[in-house]
Amino acid sequence: MRRIPYSEAELTVVGEYLRPTEPVGMPPTQKLNTPVTPKENLIAAWKKEGGLWFPSSGRDILFLEPRINTDHVARAEVRDLEPPYTDETKGGPDLFGVEWVYVPVVGGSMVKPGNPILEDVNDWPEVIHFPDVDSFDWAHCKEVNAPFNDDGRSLGVTFQNGMFERLISFMDFEGASMALIDEEQQDAVHALFDKLADMYIKMIDHYLDCFHLDGIMFHDDWGSQRAPFFSLATCMEMIVPHIKKIVDHCHEKGLWFQQHSCGKNEMLVPAMIEQGVDMWCPQTMNDVKMLNEKYGDRLMFGATPPVLEPDASDAEIEAAAKAFVADYAPQFDEKPILMMDFRCAPKYRNEIYKQSRIALAK
Repeated sequence: MRRIPYSEAELTVVGEYLRPTEPVGMPPTQKLNTPVTPKENLIAAWKKEGGLWFPSSGRDILFLEPRINTDHVARAEVRDLEPPYTDETKGGPDLFGVEWVYVPVVGGSMVKPGNPILEDVNDWPEVIHFPDVDSFDWAHCKEVNAPFNDDGRSLGVTFQNGMFERLISFMDFEGASMALIDEEQQDAVHALFDKLADMYIKMIDHYLDCFHLDGIMFHDDWGSQRAPFFSLATCMEMIVPHIKKIVDHCHEKGLWFQQHSCGKNEMLVPAMIEQGVDMWCPQTMNDVKMLNEKYGDRLMFGATPPVLEPDASDAEIEAAAKAFVADYAPQFDEKPILMMDFRCAPKYRNEIYKQSRIALAK
C-alpha cells in the first residue's frame, strides 16, 4: 500500500458505525476520516502489503454473531440486527440441543451441569444429532443484517464452539480432556471432529451468500490462566488437522481466519501456525512481545495497549501511545499486529491511531 503522510484532519469524527443489537450498553464506535477504509487497511496489514495504521480490533473489525446460529443465543453472544432479547431468553439449546444456562452476574452461559449427553465418544453416531444447516432461514438472516455490508469495516462472522469447546459441551471438561488421550476413543474423536469441520464449512459457505464477508472468528479455548489444557503433541495430533481443514477452506474463499483461544497458550502457537491461522489475540498473561518477535512473520498477534487511569492527562495518553507504537512499528510490515483496544477510551484509541499513522508513514 502506498505510504500517505498523516494529517490531523484524519481525527475528524465523520459519523458512527452501525451497532449490533447486542451487547446492550456498548458505546457507539466513531468513524474517522481515514485515508483508506479500515477494511482496506486491515487486509493490507494481514497480507503484509503495508498497512497505514495499527488495525483496531474494536473499531476496524465488525464480528457478527447472527441468531440463526443458536449457539449464539445459548451462549448469550448474539450480535445482529434482529430485535433485542432479554436475559430470560438467553441460554437454552445450542445447535445440538445441548442446554445452556445464562448466568447474569458474569454475562455469559454455561452448559447445564451434571448431565453430559455423551460419556464415550465411540457412541457419538447414535447420540449426537447434527443440525440440517441447509434448512436454516438464511434468506432472512441475509435480509435483516444487510445494512452491515460495506460500511467500511472488515466484516467477520463468529463461531462460538470450536472443536475442543464442542467436545466439552457434549462430555463436560473431564470427559473431553480424557477423550483426547484415550487410545480407545481417539479414532472416534477424529471422526466427530471431521464431521464438525464439514458442518462449519457448510455454514461458512452460507454466510458467504449472506454477507460481503472478509473473515472468520473461531472460538476454541485451549488453556487456563497458567497453562494449556493439553500438550502441544496432543493438540497437533487431535485438533490441528480438523481446524486446518476449515482454515484451508477459508483461504480458498479469500477469507482471513482468526482463532479466539483464551488461556496462557504460548506453547501452542506452533499448532496455530500449523493450522494456518492468520490472527490470534492472546490474553495479557501471554508474552505478546516475545510471541511477535518469534512468530510474528507467520501469525498476526493482538497486542493490548497499557491500561491508563480514567483521568489520565493528555500528556500521559500521548506518552503511552508513543511507547506502545514504538514496540511494534519498526517491524510492522513483516510482523503486523492487531491493536486490542476494547478498554481504551476514544481519546486514547485515537492517539494510538495517530502515532501509528505517523510511525508507519515514514
